[in-house]
Amino acid sequence: MSFKKRFLQVLGWLATAAVFSSVIIALAYKFLDSPKERQLKREISLMQFQFDLLQQRSERAERVLAQLQEHDDNIYRVIFEAEPIPSTVRQAGYGGVDKYKTLEGFDNSELMIATTKKIDKLEKSLYVQSKSFDEVFELAKNKKVLLASIPAIQPVANKDLTRIASGFGYRIHPIYKTRIMHSGIDFTAPVGTEIYSTGNGTVGRVEYDGRGYGNNVVINHGYGYMTLYAHMSKIAVKQGQKINRGDVIGYVGSTGSSTGPHLHYEVIRNNSKINPVNYFYNDLTAEQYEKVIEIASRENQSFD
Repeated sequence: MSFKKRFLQVLGWLATAAVFSSVIIALAYKFLDSPKERQLKREISLMQFQFDLLQQRSERAERVLAQLQEHDDNIYRVIFEAEPIPSTVRQAGYGGVDKYKTLEGFDNSELMIATTKKIDKLEKSLYVQSKSFDEVFELAKNKKVLLASIPAIQPVANKDLTRIASGFGYRIHPIYKTRIMHSGIDFTAPVGTEIYSTGNGTVGRVEYDGRGYGNNVVINHGYGYMTLYAHMSKIAVKQGQKINRGDVIGYVGSTGSSTGPHLHYEVIRNNSKINPVNYFYNDLTAEQYEKVIEIASRENQSFD
C-alpha cells in the first residue's frame, strides 16, 4: 500500500475511535457521576435532611408557643385579672421592605426567604410572650395585694340576704317609670346603716350634691377597679385617704335622686360598669352566692 492509503486508513481509525470515545464519554457524563459530583450530591442530600429537621423543629416550636399563648391569655392572665394580649400585638409585622433583599437572586431564594420569615415571626412572638410572662410574674408577686384590692364583699351587712332590692341591668325607673339601664345594685337599709369599703384602695372622689348620686364616694382599688357608693346620709372619709376592705366609709341615706333610704353600689373595671354581684364571693357561702345571684337578677323597680 502506498503511504497515502496507509495515512488515510490511520485517519479513519482515529476518527472512528474519536466518535466512539465521544459517545462513551457523553454516556458516562449522563449516567455516571464524577467523584466531585457524588460529593456534591451527598452534601445536598445532607443539607436537605438538615433543612427538613429544621422545618420540623420550627413547626414544633410554633405549636408549643401557641399552647403557651393560649394558657397565658385564658389561664394565667385571667387568674391575675389582666387583659389578654391583643392578637394585633402578637401578630404584629416584623422586618422591613428590604429586609430579605439580600436573599433574592439565588436558585433557592423563595425557600430561603420563606424560612427566614418563619423564624423572624417565631422570634417576634417569643419576645412578646417573654414580656407577657414578665408582666404575669410581677402580678404574681403582687397577688396578695391584688386579692386584697379587688372588690369582694357586700358593701352593707346583709347576712339574711334580704337587703338587695334591685340588681344590675334594665329596670323600671322609680320616677320616669321607663325601662332603663341600672348600672349598680341597690341595698335597702335604715338611714345611718354603716357602709363598708369592699376592697383596699384610695378614696378618689368625695362628692356632696343634692342631685343624681347625692352624697357619694368613689374608691380607686388599682388594677383597673373602682367602686362607687351613692345616696349616703353622711360621708366618713376624705379624698386621698387610704382605705382597707371593711372600713366604714359612710352611712346609708336617701340623698340625690332617691325614692327611699338605700345604697346604690357600682363596680367599675377599666372605665366600664360591670355587674357587682360577681364580686360578693368573699363573705358568702356557695349556696348564699347562688341565692344572691337569683335575687339580683329579678326585674323590678330600682330605687334611683
